[in-house]
Amino acid sequence: MKQHFFCCLLFLLISCFGLSQTPDLLRLEYTAIPENDSGIRTNRYRAVLNAPIKIKEHNYLVIGGEYNTYEFRVGQPLPFETSTLERLHIVDFNLGYSFKWNETWRFVGAVQPRLASNFVLGIENNDFRVNLSAVLLKEKKDIDRPFRLIVGLSFNSATGLPFPLPIVNYYRRFHPNWSYTIGIPRQDVKYYSNSGKHVLQAALFLDGYFINIQNDVLLPNNNVGTSISLSALVSAVGYQYKFTKEISFYTLLGYSLLQEGLIRDGNRNRAFTLNDQGNIYLRTGFKIGIF
Repeated sequence: MKQHFFCCLLFLLISCFGLSQTPDLLRLEYTAIPENDSGIRTNRYRAVLNAPIKIKEHNYLVIGGEYNTYEFRVGQPLPFETSTLERLHIVDFNLGYSFKWNETWRFVGAVQPRLASNFVLGIENNDFRVNLSAVLLKEKKDIDRPFRLIVGLSFNSATGLPFPLPIVNYYRRFHPNWSYTIGIPRQDVKYYSNSGKHVLQAALFLDGYFINIQNDVLLPNNNVGTSISLSALVSAVGYQYKFTKEISFYTLLGYSLLQEGLIRDGNRNRAFTLNDQGNIYLRTGFKIGIF
C-alpha cells in the first residue's frame, strides 16, 4: 500500500513536470530499460528542438517541439492482446515567451499542446493534452558562487487535477569544481574537472509518461484499459563531456528505486499492473542547452 501511494504521487509529479520541461535548444536521446521479471523491455527515442526568437532587447519568443517514441518488447505472454501497445508516441508543440520582469527576475511562460497515443486509429480527442507553466527565474552568473532559482506553477491536464502544482528548482555552484541542484523533477550533485570539459554526477530524478490507448484493451475480470502510464524514481550516476559550455554528450546508468507501469481504466484507476519492480536504467544523448 505504501509503495502504491508513492507511485501515485510520482505519477502526479511526472504528469506535471514531465519530459518536456527542458531548456535545451537541441537534444537527441536514447533510453533503455532492460527486461526484468515482468518480461518487458523498453526503448525510448527522444528528439527536442527549440528556437528562441528575439523580440526586444530582453524579450524572447520560443517555438519548438519534442517527439518521444516508446518501443516495448514483451518476453512472456500477457492475458490480453499487446500488439497495439508495442509502439507509443508523445508529440509536444512548445510555445513560450520570456521577458525581464525587473532587475532581479525574468518571467517565462509556456503553452504546450500534446498528443500522446498509440495512434492506431489516427488522431482522437482523448489523445490531446495541454500543459501550461509560468515561472520566475533569478540567476547570478558572475559571482564566486553562481546560482539559479526557478519558482512557479504548472498545470497539466493529464493529472486530472483542477489546479496547478508548484515548480521549485535551485542550482548552486558552491565550489569551482562542485555544484548541486535541488527541486522537482531532478536533484543532483556534480563534479567538474579543472578544464570544465569532464563532469561526473550523482542524480535522483523522475521519469515516466501517460498515454492514451485508442482501441481499448479488454483485460481480465472484464476490466477495460483506456490508457497506459509509467511512474519511476531513478537513482543514477553519470558522465558528461562538454565540447563547449553549451554543447555536450552525456550518459547515465542507474536503477529505478520505485517503478510502476500500469494500464488504467476510464477513470484513470489501476486496471492492470504491467511492472512494479525496480530495474536498470540507461540513458545517453547529445544536447545543446542554454544552461
